[in-house]
Amino acid sequence: MTDEVVETKDGLKVRKLTELKTNTAKELEEAMLKRVDYFKEENEKKSGFNSTIQNTFFNVFSSILDLKINIDKALGPKNLKQVHKAIDNILLFGL
Repeated sequence: MTDEVVETKDGLKVRKLTELKTNTAKELEEAMLKRVDYFKEENEKKSGFNSTIQNTFFNVFSSILDLKINIDKALGPKNLKQVHKAIDNILLFGL
């Protein structure tokens, strides 16, 4: 991009955009994605243990959520409301 510098009456210099490439956004996006991948790889090299712990935690969490969704589907809307009501009663009784 070529810039034209314009000086205001206050002595402030302002750059005026004179040319705009249509593929600039795509180039910047690709550069950012490469940078993210680079830092991801560098962090994985530094700490394999933390990466393993994180992956295990998220896989377990994902499995639990999938199980909950499948149970909700299996129960149906009426039974699901009854189960939620029973859980609410148990939680309120415990308080």
